[in-house]
Amino acid sequence: MQPLDRVGDFPAIPEGWSYLDTAATAQKPKAVIDAITRAYGETYATVHRGVYQRSAEMTIAFEASRRRVADFIGAAAPEEIVFVRGATEGINLVAQSWGGANLKAGDRIMLSVLEHHSNIVPWQLIAERTGAVIDVAPLTADGRIDLDAMAALLTERHKLVALAHVSNVLGSVVDARRAAALAHKVGAKLLLDGCQAVPRMPVDVGAIGCDFYVFSGHKLYGPTGIGVLWARSDILEAMPPWHGGGAMIDKVTFERTTYAPPPARFEAGTPHVVGVIGLHAAIDYVEAIGLPAIDAHETALVREAREALSALNSVRLFGPEDSAGIVSFAVEGVHPHDVGTILDESHVAIRAGHHCAQPLMAHLGVDATARASFGVYNGRQDVEALVRGIERVTRIFG
Repeated sequence: MQPLDRVGDFPAIPEGWSYLDTAATAQKPKAVIDAITRAYGETYATVHRGVYQRSAEMTIAFEASRRRVADFIGAAAPEEIVFVRGATEGINLVAQSWGGANLKAGDRIMLSVLEHHSNIVPWQLIAERTGAVIDVAPLTADGRIDLDAMAALLTERHKLVALAHVSNVLGSVVDARRAAALAHKVGAKLLLDGCQAVPRMPVDVGAIGCDFYVFSGHKLYGPTGIGVLWARSDILEAMPPWHGGGAMIDKVTFERTTYAPPPARFEAGTPHVVGVIGLHAAIDYVEAIGLPAIDAHETALVREAREALSALNSVRLFGPEDSAGIVSFAVEGVHPHDVGTILDESHVAIRAGHHCAQPLMAHLGVDATARASFGVYNGRQDVEALVRGIERVTRIFG
């Protein structure tokens, strides 16, 4: 494995601390921190409203960031990019706007067992409102979405399929192109939750053929509070607004209001201007390294971690051997919270809990798992620290 050796780019990672919780939120490189600092400290102004020079310049930078995002994920045009607070808001926007306009009693929505709560609860809310029904695709033995089984379950009553591109617990990667083909075969739309995909692998929404794609900036080494909803332009044009306020209007009178075209129609109020600038810097950062290089690096770390942990008799591993940047496991007889606490004493930071995926925990037959997830700042020394920490856990608990 050729190490990326990027830990020096991250001022919040001190020497001797192994940060293995990137799937929850990534640490921020200095390039992103500097971009945010400049935006607040030197160039800050509102966008789309001011006629003075600095506002015009910030508007140019803001819209340049939209173009950058469009290029990053293979969107056909920047107008297909809607800025939201995060993937959760993006999914809720689709559910309430597209779902509210297109779903009716008897229609069906297809999810999978491994979905994050943010890709379950919004569909439950709109299903309760419209009378739609939710179906759940099972998993294969190694923790992938079983597309063969999903194909057998899909019918022409299905209007939407919503799946995680990469599982936040198991790291399993769905065959996104095949999922799109299966959805479209029955006339359904496909939404992909790309939170765990965009930080570690190239994504081209046009090549995939999906209809909606969402991701959060903070998992992509960018700031919190900013995310992206992509949808095909014809779909966005037909969707009604879901928030009302400034910026999303064409003309307002007390008798009638008309709305701006997308994406402005879905961006009510003052946007997270600096978050968008920070997201631009984060995309520049990961693309300068190269997503194929990041993917190879994290895949190698996962392989080393799984090999080392599998050699410990008390450790149970979850998910496929080739999981994308994520290793979930359990230590026999030890609650994952205790595992996390003891690892923290050894300066190893992992996630412990249900990872906002309680239906998946029920499927796995556990209440929670421990999860180590890797980023560009991790290396072999972090895998070794993790394994030493787990060995200490087993000694403490006998």
